[in-house]
Amino acid sequence: MKKVAISIGDLNGIGIQLALENHHAVSELVEPVYCIDREMLLQASEKLGLPVPKDFQTIKSVAPAFEIEAGKISAESGRYAYESFNKAVIMADIKKVDAVCTLPIHKKAWELAGLRYKGHTDALRDFFNAEAIMMLGCPQMYVALFTEHIPLKEVAPSIKEKELTRFLIDFYQTAKPEKTVAVLGLNPHAGDDGVLGDEEKIIQKAVDTANSHCQGGNIPAYSNPLVPDVAFTPNTRKHYTHYVAMYHDQGLAPLKALHFDEGINVSLNLPILRTSVDHGTAFNIAYKGMELNSLSYLNAIQYIVET
Repeated sequence: MKKVAISIGDLNGIGIQLALENHHAVSELVEPVYCIDREMLLQASEKLGLPVPKDFQTIKSVAPAFEIEAGKISAESGRYAYESFNKAVIMADIKKVDAVCTLPIHKKAWELAGLRYKGHTDALRDFFNAEAIMMLGCPQMYVALFTEHIPLKEVAPSIKEKELTRFLIDFYQTAKPEKTVAVLGLNPHAGDDGVLGDEEKIIQKAVDTANSHCQGGNIPAYSNPLVPDVAFTPNTRKHYTHYVAMYHDQGLAPLKALHFDEGINVSLNLPILRTSVDHGTAFNIAYKGMELNSLSYLNAIQYIVET
C-alpha cells in the first residue's frame, strides 16, 4: 500500500471536512499522512462537529496556530496551507511518502501571506527547477494546459514554437497516452488558414517536431490543430482521451461542463507524483454541516494508486 502525504489546504475552507469524512475510504486505498498538527486538527474537528479517527496520522508542527474562521480569506490560513503543502512535498522528495495529494487552497490567502506563487504548480516548478505540466480531468478526458493562470491578452504572444514543442514532448513522455493527443488551435476555426490568425502555423510546427520525437506506434502522438469549438463534441471525443489546450478556459470550460464532479488535477514532468482535487475551497459552504461531494478527492487518491 502506498503512503501519501495529504496537504490540508486552507483550513477556513472545506478541505479538512473532506479529509475527516473520507478518512476511512482513503485508508482502504493508501496510508495517508495528513500535514496538519493536532492543535489545528482538534480545533477544526470541534467546529465541524466531526470526530477525529483514531488512526488519523498527523505531523508535529506545520505553522503558527490561528483561529479558524469559516469562509474568511486570511494571511494566517494562507501561510498554514502553504507550509502544509511544503512539508508534504519535502516528504515526497526524501522518499518518506510515495506521493502528495493536495486539498484546496485560496490564491488570495497565499498572496496575503506574502507568497509569490499563484498556486501549487507554480511552487512545484520553483521547488524542483522543472517545467511542471498541469493536467486536469478524469479517465474519460484529460486536458493539459500550455498556458495557465495568465491574462487572456498574454496567451497569443506566449505561443512560441520552441516552448510548445518542449511542452508537447514532455507531456507525451509523462502522461503516456494510449491514443493520439488532440491539440487545440488558438483561434476560431483554427485560424481558417491564416484568415483569423496565424498562431496555428506555430502550433503545427511544434506538433510536427513533437511527432518526430514521440513514438506513438502506428498513430501520431499529436493531432494537427483542431477547431476548438468542435473539439469536444461527442463525435470528436470518441477519438481522444487527452487534449492540449492553449489557454486555461479553452480547456477547462468544456472539461468542467462534462466532468465537473469527478475531475482531478495532476502535476506531470516532476520527480514526485502530485495529485489534487479540481475544485476550490468552497468558503460559502465551509463549516455549515453540508454534505460534500467527495468524488474528486477520492479520484485523486485513486490516480496515485493506479500510477
